[in-house]
Amino acid sequence: MVKNTGIMTPKAYAKALQGFFAQNADAGEAQGMADYMKNRFVFFGIKAPLRKQLGKQFIKQHGLPADVEATVRELWKLPQREVHYFAQELCGKLAKKAPPERLGLYEELITTHSWWDSIDYISQHLCGVHLLVYPELKTKAVKKWVKSNNIWLMRTALLFQMPYKKQTDEKLLFDLCREMAAEEDFFVRKAIGWALRQYARTEPRRVKEFVEKTALSPLSRKEALKHF
Repeated sequence: MVKNTGIMTPKAYAKALQGFFAQNADAGEAQGMADYMKNRFVFFGIKAPLRKQLGKQFIKQHGLPADVEATVRELWKLPQREVHYFAQELCGKLAKKAPPERLGLYEELITTHSWWDSIDYISQHLCGVHLLVYPELKTKAVKKWVKSNNIWLMRTALLFQMPYKKQTDEKLLFDLCREMAAEEDFFVRKAIGWALRQYARTEPRRVKEFVEKTALSPLSRKEALKHF
């Protein structure tokens, strides 16, 4: 178990990680990765397996940050996307022991530097875990996300139960799909279908019945029934 070192300030920790990743940059890979993400972010060009290995090395050398939330916010301020991935995965390592108020940080991450790659991790591995640990927060949080008019918070409301399997709140999932069925945004419509398709692995009959009886967009319907 790696312990908090308490030695480095949040800003120093973030800068040290940035410098460590920079030593392993690959300009050729960086351009391809930026293109794949529609040039919304800059990259060091470090592919996921190496990035995760480097992250483990960094934590082994420097320990976990003493102030996790402040450090994650400093990491999120930096431009390189690999640093953001490290930040969210750092939260993931500590998700089951996070305090109730950590949900506020997750919402900040969702609504800043927003794109599907970060939202899909945060929704499932951070928010999803958090709302299993603190189920009393679920109703208020989901209602807030749906009413926010922020497509990424809305996507989070649809996707946070993706890993739940038999623990899925079926009524909530179906209610959310109905409520957001008329949304025109691609990422929301895709999330409706994706969430239903995933739940169909647990309850195929229930999902098929729901899709047949519900007015969903062609995209949502296609994604939901992809494996039928």
